[in-house]
Amino acid sequence: MRLKLLLLLISIPLFTTIQGFAQPTEIVYLSGTDADNTVEWDFFCTDGRNSNSWTKIAVPSNWELQGFGTYNYGHDWSNENIKLGKEHGLYKHEFEVPRSWKGKTINIVFDGSMTDTKVKINGKSAGEMHQGGFYRFKYDISKLLKYGQTNLLEVDVAKHSANESINRAERQADFWIFGGIFRPVVLEVLPEVHMSRTAIDPKADGSFNVLIDLNESKSDLSATVELFDLGGNEIGTPVQVEIEKGKQEVWVSGKFSTIKAWNPEWPTLYNMKISLKKGSDVLHEVTERIGFRTVELRKHDGFYVNGEKVLFKGVNRHSFWPETGRSLSDRNHIMDINLMKEMNMNAVRCSHYPPDKRFLDLCDSLGLFVLDEVTGWQQGYDTIVGPKLIKETILRDENHASVVIFDHGNEGGWDFRNEKTFHEYDIQKRPIIYPWLLRNGADTHHYPQFDYAIGRYIYGNDPFMPTELLHGLYDGGHGAGLEDYWRNYQTSPLHAGGFLWVFVDEAVLRTDKPETVYDGDGNHAPDGILGPHREKEASFYTIKEIWSPVQVEPVAIVKSWNGRLFLSNKYIYTNLNQCTFKWEAVKTGLSPEDEKQLGSGTIESPDAKPGETAQVEIALNNSLENADVFRFTAIGPHGEELYSWSWPVIQPADKAKELLAELNTGSSEISLKETEKSVTASVADVAIEFSKADGTLLSVKNGKGNVSFTGGPVATGVEHEVTGTEWKMNEDGSFGFEITNKNYPRKITWTLEKSGLLKLVANPLRDRVSDVDFVGISFNYPEIKCTGVKWMGSGPYRVWKNRLKGNEIGVWEKEYNNTITGESFENMVYPEFKGYHASLFWATLETTESPVTIISETPNLYFQLFKPAKPQHVAGGTYPAFPEGDISFLYEIPAIGTKFYQTDRLGPGAKKGMFSERRGDESYPITLWFDFRAK
Repeated sequence: MRLKLLLLLISIPLFTTIQGFAQPTEIVYLSGTDADNTVEWDFFCTDGRNSNSWTKIAVPSNWELQGFGTYNYGHDWSNENIKLGKEHGLYKHEFEVPRSWKGKTINIVFDGSMTDTKVKINGKSAGEMHQGGFYRFKYDISKLLKYGQTNLLEVDVAKHSANESINRAERQADFWIFGGIFRPVVLEVLPEVHMSRTAIDPKADGSFNVLIDLNESKSDLSATVELFDLGGNEIGTPVQVEIEKGKQEVWVSGKFSTIKAWNPEWPTLYNMKISLKKGSDVLHEVTERIGFRTVELRKHDGFYVNGEKVLFKGVNRHSFWPETGRSLSDRNHIMDINLMKEMNMNAVRCSHYPPDKRFLDLCDSLGLFVLDEVTGWQQGYDTIVGPKLIKETILRDENHASVVIFDHGNEGGWDFRNEKTFHEYDIQKRPIIYPWLLRNGADTHHYPQFDYAIGRYIYGNDPFMPTELLHGLYDGGHGAGLEDYWRNYQTSPLHAGGFLWVFVDEAVLRTDKPETVYDGDGNHAPDGILGPHREKEASFYTIKEIWSPVQVEPVAIVKSWNGRLFLSNKYIYTNLNQCTFKWEAVKTGLSPEDEKQLGSGTIESPDAKPGETAQVEIALNNSLENADVFRFTAIGPHGEELYSWSWPVIQPADKAKELLAELNTGSSEISLKETEKSVTASVADVAIEFSKADGTLLSVKNGKGNVSFTGGPVATGVEHEVTGTEWKMNEDGSFGFEITNKNYPRKITWTLEKSGLLKLVANPLRDRVSDVDFVGISFNYPEIKCTGVKWMGSGPYRVWKNRLKGNEIGVWEKEYNNTITGESFENMVYPEFKGYHASLFWATLETTESPVTIISETPNLYFQLFKPAKPQHVAGGTYPAFPEGDISFLYEIPAIGTKFYQTDRLGPGAKKGMFSERRGDESYPITLWFDFRAK
């Protein structure tokens, strides 16, 4: 099919020019612009699905996601039981070239093609085969084109390379291996005499150096540099330099005195227009969007940007979307950057290859530091292709303000001899790091355990930042342990930050399956903070709180609180007086929508520079007197919520008293019925059967029928032995049942009130215990009968001992789901229903029978709600222990580990519990009220 070309003059990327000026670079798309806007080309796949016949394919795309070829994960090469797809994709596309282009330089540009790529124009080779799947490459096809006629483009793309170092670097890796032309293909139309390269080094003080490469220099020329803000207003005075005939490399230097420096908190950008002239005639103009900033790695100190020491709060990001693989769109890029910014991140590592150029454009404008990485998972390119691909990376990405570091491969994916290419081409002289090495003045060791290392990291002599930290397999890593690591690292002046592994679960849609299946290749790819479609896991909010650039110093808030908070400024470039702060005091109800605001306001933003702590005082005006919860929200200078903290104003016992005033009413006579093995106490519409042997609930009935809440209380987490039971009618007409135990809890007392409420008091811990995962009491309830839960406490996500932050106090509700984090890709519902929950005040189980309400009087009580299903491919410490019962009330819960570590290597917050009591301690029993009455 013959397609007319639309000439697109674009102002930012692909090749930045300003529309409407004389002699700009013209960009013509032969493909679509991105994965959301594709163009069909003719296509032939040589092997695998839908092979050996010509058809159509969307370009750009990865052909596996379009129904062709063979899916492979990067480890498949070593598994003889898995077919390693080595198919080729053959592409054809016709395009027209206007006669007016004759005499100009026409380049065909591929932004990314996996991997060995041969290009023909009208049956003739455009140049040598390009090797390397993640890089921009181009051919001058001016002499191959038919001007004013239809031209034929033919492309042969081999999924695997003829160069074994490329296969080792790119194809034998811990990520999905795709094939195809997955980034745009364009024609670059340049004037006869033009600038082939415009490399810019703009410093924070407004000074700059520009390197201009000319394609030819047959006469005297000049170059002019002008600067404009994004509103089109000219900044300063143009700088001009004369170019002598025969000179093809030109440097232009100058300074613009009124600029604002770029940083991720204030990402100020400018358009720098560079004009090549012959006399007064403009031969060629290029406009680059730039940010002025100065990057330094000061040895034995740290990374500095614009003279300020930087702490990278970052994440590793694969270019990935489940339905399109590595072929992405603006929508994907903007979503990802906004999610990173929402987590209060300021940096991203592009693992393990250069990203789409559009992603870097957006990092420039939205504000993220970028570590731009040359591919090499754990094997590096040879000295033949390596220098070429490093050069291509630099020439494409050199003018991006966001790119502050270049990574030379990953975890062994380098040849040190190739490093000189970075220094040869990068005029900004950015730091070159080696992820997982101590080299070039930076220590980037991956996955350090908490107390790493002798003579390195916090015990070392060099700036350190793990470029992969806390491997987030399933629900482990990421937020779990981050607070311990971050606090520990910040004790060292050499701490330069860290990059969590990884941003999303890389589960790809398998178009080779008859049903919808998202495949994470076992436990190789489900490592994300987010699900494959960017579903937010609990760690998302934990990171958001821990990395908030405003931190609230620890404070206990009670009704008599004086309203004073201490705010620490963890920004790099922003004063707290540029932020805003608001607060509210609320009274909770029995549902989230029943909440009532009792007081609210804003406070005057304090004057606190980065690194300073300031006190603020809130005029509460008695608003806490009847409140349950106090909330405080920090809002950044651009209107973004940094975090909203909450504190309970009341104790669980106070809330229980308030609720019981309404619930513990009514008075009916209690009747007893005994059998050989049980005693049943009945009142109103409730009949509760207790085991004579151990006091556990044998059955519960109300006016609607059975309530299947049974089998407890059973002590869990410690050894125990029932030594006696006793029951009686109390003087006030209530029924009492007492259980004594050899160990914890030494005594448990049931009391059935005449209202029908059932009270349980389990004595606190008295004996020394250590190395416990959990300790408390458990009950049983059939999971199949539970439809939802509503509760007051910390929520809405489940917690682990080493991941308590990110949840807030309030009233929450969620429907039953069986989500397995990092695995339930076909039905991924968050927050997960099952697991541990913190700071219980009360909870109502919604069931197919009748609701069961439990009210706690015990502070800091954990509430276990069933057991999450075990993932199929558990590794390390990613599936912690759970009590035997279905519903548990606990003093202690376990931490969660990572893919590589059990919890004993992840810091103090992950250690197992221990307790000892001294005689006279006034500890807290587990005191619960159960309402089994029909509603």
